[in-house]
Amino acid sequence: MNQASQILAEVKKAVCGKDRVLVWVLTVILARGHILLEDIPGVGKTTMALAFSRALGLDYGRVQFTPDVLPSDITGYSIFDKETGVMRYQPGVILCNLFLADELNRATSRTQSALLEAMEEGQVTVDGVSHKIPEPFCVFATQNPTGASGTQLLPDSQMDRFTVRLSIGYPAPGDEREILLGRQKGNPLLQVRQVVTREELLTMQQEAANVYLKPELADYIVSLVGKTRTDPLIARGVSPRATLSLGAMAKAVAYVQGRDYVQPKDIQNVFVSTCAHRLLLSAEADAKGICAEELLDRILKSTSAPRI
Repeated sequence: MNQASQILAEVKKAVCGKDRVLVWVLTVILARGHILLEDIPGVGKTTMALAFSRALGLDYGRVQFTPDVLPSDITGYSIFDKETGVMRYQPGVILCNLFLADELNRATSRTQSALLEAMEEGQVTVDGVSHKIPEPFCVFATQNPTGASGTQLLPDSQMDRFTVRLSIGYPAPGDEREILLGRQKGNPLLQVRQVVTREELLTMQQEAANVYLKPELADYIVSLVGKTRTDPLIARGVSPRATLSLGAMAKAVAYVQGRDYVQPKDIQNVFVSTCAHRLLLSAEADAKGICAEELLDRILKSTSAPRI
């Protein structure tokens, strides 16, 4: 059993029946990305994040976002030290390895923007001084479905920084029964043991980044994202950041499957989940009830993959 399989086996001790989602999450972590989980409360988003932090040996930070959470609660702030006579930086909660931003779309736009620099550059700036966030670093953000009480839409710049958007969904009846009975033995999170160190995870991330992507497959990715920018039903296609995310995710998928090269199917597997949340659909698409996932499926089917 390789390290990826060992990590997933440990996380499954706390999360039942969501194997596909767990593989996706591990893939995003190996791709050095960030995850947006859109779901109703109570389906196990926090449990999953905690299970991964335990299995990967990561420092964990969490903020329950509400309208009164301030940017300084996230990034930290400077206070005057009477003993030294200078301003001293008090680190914010985001200076960790795995940060859970719970119900992010309940926070104000000003507070949401505090995450932008951290997610893109791995640092926060307070009073003109930059502070590096320790590596590895991954943001798990959850948002309640649009229209839920007290929520607002995340800005486009925020959405574009999430590598994928996933949904856990309700458990199957058999899995829910297992969850119920499993609680009689205590908290299942306590059964999750650490599989790798932070240094080993960094090595895995570098190995995933070193997976070979042929020039023909790079052309394939560029062709796919290009069609999102010319489709008449899409008002705004995906950004070059999405192109980079597609490449990183395809490499991570190949790495998890034990390959050191990318195949066309790796790109096809990640295309929809990596791009759907970044699209802005036209009024015509909205009127016809066509969703982003459907349009991306059409693009996949209409674009010939290179033979490798």
